[in-house]
Amino acid sequence: MSEAPPPSGFPAGSPVAGIADTGIRAAGTAAGAPAAWRTPASGQGGAGGGTRRGTGGGTGRRSRTRWRAAFFALAGAVVVTGVAWALLGNRLFVVRSVTVTGTHLLSPAQVLAAADVPPGTPLLNVDAGTVTRRVEAIRQVASATVTEDWPDHLVIAVTERVPVMAVRMAAGGYDLVDKDGVIVRSAPAEPAALPLFATALPGGSLRGNPSVTAVTAVLAELQPWLAGQVTRVSAAAVPSGPAQVTLVLRDGKTVQWGSPGGAARKNRALAILQGTSARDIDVSAPGTVVTR
Repeated sequence: MSEAPPPSGFPAGSPVAGIADTGIRAAGTAAGAPAAWRTPASGQGGAGGGTRRGTGGGTGRRSRTRWRAAFFALAGAVVVTGVAWALLGNRLFVVRSVTVTGTHLLSPAQVLAAADVPPGTPLLNVDAGTVTRRVEAIRQVASATVTEDWPDHLVIAVTERVPVMAVRMAAGGYDLVDKDGVIVRSAPAEPAALPLFATALPGGSLRGNPSVTAVTAVLAELQPWLAGQVTRVSAAAVPSGPAQVTLVLRDGKTVQWGSPGGAARKNRALAILQGTSARDIDVSAPGTVVTR
């Protein structure tokens, strides 16, 4: 086989000719190489497609890495906040003052003593329910509300019991009881503003008594003009139903009120009969008024 002639301008056998010849052969080999040897073009299958899939996987890994970093940053912030609160919160948010409202019979000092919340107590450690029960254990307190006023204040609002009648004590003096039969306070003399409850029971036994329940319900039903005239009240038990209540007025008239209920009709009948000479008025039966 005869050799191909050297490129024009280079003598045969020269080093330059050899280099040129090698280059030409390499180019020819690449151009004429089988398809299996060729590198696929960008954007086609094979290695190019694999490159695109590899890029998507990298993006997913970077996204997961960012989420992990955000999670650990948030967890670290929570831990730091918790530690700061544990170290400083109980020192900054403590009870420095307590306000007591609604007291008339009691002094604020009595309520504070019962509440038992020393200055410096962390507000987070104040159990409002427990403090409320302590205050309501005072006999004169009907109800109490405890409110935390951040960052360092506590408010105790008290509703005191209100006496509605007096009970004569065996040893002398009078117990003033509220609508539940609870002794609110005692007085040496009979109070002019309260009716006397005629009963053989001592004041300490009246709490929850059915007669007291009936009497206080009737007293609450009276019109102001009538309530101001009542000087004495009693209740008679009956086999079934509420006790029957009797009122004695300042002018000596006796009113058989009966059980609680029907207040509008009874008040209206008594208003009509107020100026008559009747000494005993019975309005206990619905639709019927009996006078004597």
